[in-house]
Amino acid sequence: MMLCDIGVNLTNSRFKEDLFEVVGAARSAGVVKQIITGTNVYESQAATKLTQQFDGVYATAGVHPHDAANVENDFAEQLKSLYSHPHVVAVGECGLDFNRNFSPPEAQKSVFEAQLQLASEFNMPLFLHERDAFDTQIAMLKQFPRAFGVAHCFTGDTAQLKAYLDLGLYVGITGWLCDPKRGDALREAVKYLPLERLLVETDAPYLVPKNVPGKKRRNEPKYLSYVIDVLAELLVVSSTTIAENSWRNSHQLFGLNTNA
Repeated sequence: MMLCDIGVNLTNSRFKEDLFEVVGAARSAGVVKQIITGTNVYESQAATKLTQQFDGVYATAGVHPHDAANVENDFAEQLKSLYSHPHVVAVGECGLDFNRNFSPPEAQKSVFEAQLQLASEFNMPLFLHERDAFDTQIAMLKQFPRAFGVAHCFTGDTAQLKAYLDLGLYVGITGWLCDPKRGDALREAVKYLPLERLLVETDAPYLVPKNVPGKKRRNEPKYLSYVIDVLAELLVVSSTTIAENSWRNSHQLFGLNTNA
């Protein structure tokens, strides 16, 4: 199976010492394409540079809601300079996170709206984050009816899933699905997720799938198949079917090069 991990944080310091080994291990496990998540201007620039070092690696460019209070006045212009790069494929990680409010809600909404406008201007998909802010985020997305993209690392319930699907969004599933202590709502929701809207991701180094043998302190893209296996069981299809559909969907949404 050829796999695409649509959400990895390869610029995270936990990969600093062995990044080349991590990417190589992923390819050996069939994860031949990865999309590195950009969470602020600096990290987006770093992610873009990494796309030049590895085959099959792409990046997003945006500002995570946690970083919304720290943006410079010209952050949108700085992001614009990245969107012309051939391996930058989405605007984000962007959205709202009212769970811990590392940035004030008003700052989050302002920065998110700016990125919604950027996605519209450049006709690029959104790489969306949301936590404890669903109603506000949906309302803002509806103000941009041409917006498209993926609800990254979706952990919500069936009603939230259907609302995202009604907006035409894809849905990214992570190892949260594999956690029996907190994944019940998600495991029920994914039964309503059409294969043509499905994407898979690790969000490495976070969210180690609980079905990976042994105690792992760090998630890696090579563990993507463990997410796929649980998803296949819940949808009553083969792991190959999940892999083929997520591979096709990732290329369709992000416009990935079929040869790289």
